[in-house]
Amino acid sequence: MARSTIGLGLRELAGEREPARDRIRRPGGGRQPETERQPRLLAALERLVEPATRGDPSSPLRWVSKSQRHLAKALAAQGFEVSHKLVGRLLRRLGFSLQANAKQHEGASHPDRDAQFEHINRQAQAFLALGEPVISVDTKKKELVGDFKNGGREWRPQGQPELVKVHDFVDKELGKAAPYGVYDVANNIGWVNLGISFDTAAFAVESIRRWWQRLGRQRYRGARRLMITADCGGSNGARVRLWKLELQKLADELGLEITVCHLPPGTSKWNKIEHRLFSFISQNWRGRPLRDLATIIALIGHTRTEAGLKVYCDLDTNHYPKGTRVTDDQMKALNIKRADFHGEWNYTLSPRNST
Repeated sequence: MARSTIGLGLRELAGEREPARDRIRRPGGGRQPETERQPRLLAALERLVEPATRGDPSSPLRWVSKSQRHLAKALAAQGFEVSHKLVGRLLRRLGFSLQANAKQHEGASHPDRDAQFEHINRQAQAFLALGEPVISVDTKKKELVGDFKNGGREWRPQGQPELVKVHDFVDKELGKAAPYGVYDVANNIGWVNLGISFDTAAFAVESIRRWWQRLGRQRYRGARRLMITADCGGSNGARVRLWKLELQKLADELGLEITVCHLPPGTSKWNKIEHRLFSFISQNWRGRPLRDLATIIALIGHTRTEAGLKVYCDLDTNHYPKGTRVTDDQMKALNIKRADFHGEWNYTLSPRNST
């Protein structure tokens, strides 16, 4: 403690007023807040971080990140005395926090988006009420097979991380794996057909066929119809001719009416399979290199949730060539009935041998 401080204390004790018992300093004592010493500081900081200034050509932070140090530097240029730590405290006082980008904008929305979702829901409820199967299908993103970094973190002995390759170049021998998923809405059961070839419509329909052979026909012995909800693009897209041709072959083979309802464009994240199956698979294999196909199959097949989700996975070694052409005559031979509401999204393929 400085001698001058002791002198001030002695003079206070010698005074007539008795020092307060419940505080160290007298009212008004101590260092003043910077917002009082520099009254315009808070308003200047708020102007710098206001989101509307992002497009302002006169903003000093237009082309740099709004870090605490950059903000402190910009305030110093305006004549304020401030540290980056003080900037952090003032930002919290103003109600700001560190935030990442949030994916919300889906681009242009189709005017019948909501109506299509309502149509899908009505169809699904009608099928489920009759005990008919309803499945959601899609391809999970292709995965590199080998000693590659996989997102997420997993508990391991301290200082002993999984060692993986520095660069994510495709291993020519191991290649990539294409997991095509089928999610049984009524039973909360997932099926994944792990392909090692191209993600084509033939591969997509073969995955549905294998789901039916492995799980579907046992659970839906008396089924006469099957409902599929799928994205509007990709191998199972609404405009893919091969998708419809292969589904027609499947309908003929199984003797089932296959009703397809596509999600509106730009709404793939609302597909049930995304958040009821794929998300849990990603959680289960987080932080683990997918070293070989057997590892991938085991990690997918052991995915479980407290809500009762069970997942099955098999390897599909077939080759599915790209560029298969479907002729106009083949399309005319389809036994397809399109719905009155957006027939390009909603249609039913019936077995040709029943007509």
